[in-house]
Amino acid sequence: MKIDLTDTTAGEINKALIEGRRAIGTPAVGMVLTLVIVTDEENAYDALRAASDASREHPSRTLVVIRRVSRTPRDRTGSRLDAEVRVGAEAGTGETAVLRLYGEVSDHADSVVLPLLLPDAPVVVWWPVRAPLNPAEDPLGALAQRRVTDTYAAEQPVRELAARAESYTPGDTDLAWTRITPWRSMLAAALDQVDCEVRSVEVEGEEFNPSCELLAMWLADRLSVPVRRSLSSGPGLTAVRMETTCGPVVLDRADGSLANLSIKGQPGRAVALQRRDTAELIAEELRRLDPDDTYAAALRYGVERLAMGADAAAALGGAPEEPAAEAAATEVAVAEAEAGTEEGEAERPTPNSLARKAASK
Repeated sequence: MKIDLTDTTAGEINKALIEGRRAIGTPAVGMVLTLVIVTDEENAYDALRAASDASREHPSRTLVVIRRVSRTPRDRTGSRLDAEVRVGAEAGTGETAVLRLYGEVSDHADSVVLPLLLPDAPVVVWWPVRAPLNPAEDPLGALAQRRVTDTYAAEQPVRELAARAESYTPGDTDLAWTRITPWRSMLAAALDQVDCEVRSVEVEGEEFNPSCELLAMWLADRLSVPVRRSLSSGPGLTAVRMETTCGPVVLDRADGSLANLSIKGQPGRAVALQRRDTAELIAEELRRLDPDDTYAAALRYGVERLAMGADAAAALGGAPEEPAAEAAATEVAVAEAEAGTEEGEAERPTPNSLARKAASK
């Protein structure tokens, strides 16, 4: 069932939602959360379709906020709210309200969304494109327990990761991180099968793919070894190679669907590592509403620090022996300590200067 409202109010939208539920014979509210999607007209259809598919696992009230561009100064000084209310089969297993904001009201979207939130239910805000630099300080983000962005949609994804690290607030997450969940699970399971020490890691994938950077930062943070980024034609992540004291451990996915896991001394095995669509990613994020400390640690490791460690290892001759790997990791730690964190202290050393210092030792 679909109800169109023109030049309306939040009260009228709430009334339409109640009438729609009664009309289809389900007056009770069976939703477990409110999902707020902040997007534009171009990306609204895809985002709403993904949210509708995810609602089969997480019945929710979905509010789509679309700020319409006003063409004339007169339009910008006025205010209008149009809404499209969907219940029943039109909205998956939940209910949907598409809100189009015109004029000055587009700068106060939180005042429109607030009366439409489900009472005593968690709130998740998702920006499919053009997320604010600090989601927690955004008026809509301040209403939510979880704030979902997607750095893959940014023009400069790697630089966007650095901005996300500076503004991180517990409850923030990113779909670029969600995309590597199967990779993290498979790599952790592979290391559980061997009693070895990891010396170095190489992460191979597309250029300007934030998921590759996040996976590399997670491995560097958890293993405390140099991690090198190499480029491939994709799609997405294509391989992770770990040099260990027992031999190489390689997870290689060349076609974006089926991967091959090889561990020295064991037969190779095929692993299903399908690239997932947006609906699956959103459904995964809605399963947990607590802060993701692992994401925070990987994000705060930093792209710059990742490059410093890789350059120091390269200066020591590529994939180093165990003592050399320890020396490279120690050199990075010493350089960070010398750089200092208080205002007024010396600047961080450049990757080239760090590599020269590591090579001199």
